[in-house]
Amino acid sequence: MSSTIKIIKTEKEYDKALSRVYDLMQSRIKRRSEEAAELELLSLLVKDYEEKHYPLPPPNPIEAIKFRMDQLGLGPSDISAMLGGRSRKSDILNGRRKLTLEMIRTLYKKLHIPAETLIQEY
Repeated sequence: MSSTIKIIKTEKEYDKALSRVYDLMQSRIKRRSEEAAELELLSLLVKDYEEKHYPLPPPNPIEAIKFRMDQLGLGPSDISAMLGGRSRKSDILNGRRKLTLEMIRTLYKKLHIPAETLIQEY
């Protein structure tokens, strides 16, 4: 393992870490090897740097619902029951109606969409 691994503080260090992560991912490293440990550590450091310097905005609630439906292979009828019927589902997914607190709770429980995502303005 590289003895110079440290917390990433600059863009130059970030670029260097990304390059090393890429090189390690392209090689055939063995599990539980020094290279595997280095890859894991560098990945965590890169993730930490990115979360601080390149934060992602929360997704649009409606897009998150559609994405999760697609992931789970759910159709319109599956989501209708969760949102209170076909016309209400259509209004919600087309942006003509806002999610209610009860809908947010249901989507959180059944689709496992984070509540922070569902309560975003849209």
